[in-house]
Amino acid sequence: MSRLDAQLAFLAEADRLKSVLRATSLHDCSRRENSAEHSWHVMLHALVLSEHAARPVDVSRVMTMLLLHDLVEIDAGDAPIHGDHDPARQEALEQAAAERIFGLLPEDQRAEMRAIWEEFEAAETDDAIFAKSIDRVQPVLSNLATDGGTWPEYNVTPDQLETRVGSKVARGAPAIWTGLRSRIDAWFDGR
Repeated sequence: MSRLDAQLAFLAEADRLKSVLRATSLHDCSRRENSAEHSWHVMLHALVLSEHAARPVDVSRVMTMLLLHDLVEIDAGDAPIHGDHDPARQEALEQAAAERIFGLLPEDQRAEMRAIWEEFEAAETDDAIFAKSIDRVQPVLSNLATDGGTWPEYNVTPDQLETRVGSKVARGAPAIWTGLRSRIDAWFDGR
């Protein structure tokens, strides 16, 4: 297979991300978002909110991580953070998906994109820590915009939000979590 054929095959496969539905609704409540829309939206969040990163970040690298981070959902599906799933099984599914999907690319691009995906997953660099934070921010904002969205469905508590979301957002963008926390508290207080 030629280099171009491999690249086009990868891009055709990536189109399948548009068919992976997430738990989060669009702000207008018309339907659930798909993972491709989520990837675009978190990239925009990173671009707009990067000044709030706990440490300086390379916004282009962060955006690349966010562009690639959910491609594995083509095979592994989306596992909602408040859903009931086995994290070890999900991680194994995602690793296998990364091998297959990035494996469609020519060797140099395969290695580069897989390394960026792995960096995001490990969340050890400043760029990856901020990217992970922003990945958690977008669904919170969507749930707040949709009167709690899926929080009632998943019986989410403030403590669960703090543990599953807040600690990760605060690690990479503490000012954003502080700002969101008051909105979250107001929503729960109003129930």
